[in-house]
Amino acid sequence: MTPEIVHMGVMGLLTSVVAPGLVLATRSSIRWHRIPAPPVLVLPLFVLLHGLLTIVMGLWSLSMVTDTLLHAVLVVAAAVFWLPVLVPRPGFPEPARGVYLFLAAPSLDLAAVFLVIDGHEPGGLAMIVGMMPLCLAAVVVAWQWIVREEREVST
Repeated sequence: MTPEIVHMGVMGLLTSVVAPGLVLATRSSIRWHRIPAPPVLVLPLFVLLHGLLTIVMGLWSLSMVTDTLLHAVLVVAAAVFWLPVLVPRPGFPEPARGVYLFLAAPSLDLAAVFLVIDGHEPGGLAMIVGMMPLCLAAVVVAWQWIVREEREVST
């Protein structure tokens, strides 16, 4: 496995596994609900930031300090991206959380598609594979909503 594959796969996992895990693990100690995270702003801004970071880190060789700093920015931004789903506010119902994730999944893969088109197929595909847990989360959120709705209708 080449370093490019590992690096880009890890970037995908930072967004799709590490960041939501961080939010879930620190919900009792960090007041995530105080961080403003309106989905209508968070999603497009995170897609842009994620795309920029993915392309920069996928195309250029950066110093270890710069690379580490950009990874930290990615994790923090990804944690904010997950807030509308994991720490929902009033006015953002369960179905909307599912739609949010279903919109995010292909949008966040666009930068990886760019890398594939630019000739960095292994890294771009590794990023897409690393982001697959986000798709799974979208399905889980939608499934939970369907089950809850069914239960309410049955009772």
